[in-house]
Amino acid sequence: MKGFTKPLLIVFLVLLADQALKTWVKTNMFIGQEFKIIGNWFIIHFTENNGMAFGMEFGGEFGKLALSLFRIGAVAGIGYGLVHLIKHKYHRGLILNVALIFSGALGNIIDSVIYGKIYGYAPLFHGKVVDMFYFPLMEGIFPKWVPIWGGEDYIFFRPVFNIADAAISVGVIAILIFQKNYFKEDVKEEIGPNNEVVED
Repeated sequence: MKGFTKPLLIVFLVLLADQALKTWVKTNMFIGQEFKIIGNWFIIHFTENNGMAFGMEFGGEFGKLALSLFRIGAVAGIGYGLVHLIKHKYHRGLILNVALIFSGALGNIIDSVIYGKIYGYAPLFHGKVVDMFYFPLMEGIFPKWVPIWGGEDYIFFRPVFNIADAAISVGVIAILIFQKNYFKEDVKEEIGPNNEVVED
C-alpha cells in the first residue's frame, strides 16, 4: 500500500465532501432555490443538469445513457492510469492531481448512475448531476461593436458547478501548469572512454 495512502485519502475526502453537499442540497432545497453566501457573487444555487461538467448538455435520452456509460469507461481508465502512476513512482504532484480528476469524475458518475433511482425520477444511468456553486462575479452588457455578442447581457462566471467539477478542473489545470516538472525525462549518464561523464 506504500504510495497509495495520500491518493486514496484525496479520493475519499473529495467523494465524501461532494456527495455530502449534493445530498444536503438535494434533500433541503428545491430546484432554482438559492441563498447568498458572500454578497451577490458567491451563491448556493440548486440546479441539475443532464450532461457534462458545468451544466453542458449532450443530446436526449440516448445521449444521456451514452454519456453515463462513457463516464464509467473513462473513470475506469483514469483509475487504471492512477494505479500505474503510483506503482511506477511517477512525480508525486502528477499522482495527486490525477487522484483529484479521478475523484471528481467518480463523484459525478454516482449522480448519473444512481440518483435517478434513489430519488425516484429516472431509471439507472439516467440520473441528473447536482450543481450548486454559482459565482456571478461580473454582470453587464457587451458593447454594440463586439462581434456576435454585441448588445447582449453577460455574466462572469455563469456556469453552476459542484465539488466534483472543481476537483477535475484543479487537477487538469495543475497538470497543464506543471507538466514540465511532471514529465521531465531523466538525463542518462554514461562513462566516456576517458572516464568522463557523458549526458545523453
